[in-house]
Amino acid sequence: MGLGGCIALVVVGAILTFATDWQMEGVNLRMVGLIMMLVGIIGIAVYTSVLKRRRTTHLSSPDAPIVEEHHRRYE
Repeated sequence: MGLGGCIALVVVGAILTFATDWQMEGVNLRMVGLIMMLVGIIGIAVYTSVLKRRRTTHLSSPDAPIVEEHHRRYE
């Protein structure tokens, strides 16, 4: 799940928890909203930690080869 999906979970969960007054038999919509917000926040945290790890290992890898590109111009 991407960052947009996680943010959408948080938003929909907040709407269910705080902005609705629906009543469904056998379903506690406030609890469903809280669970959706929690899953969205955990997803955002995991996504940002993975993204941070990818950036730091990509930039600071000592074994990464150095590639130089030379473009030859034909005149």
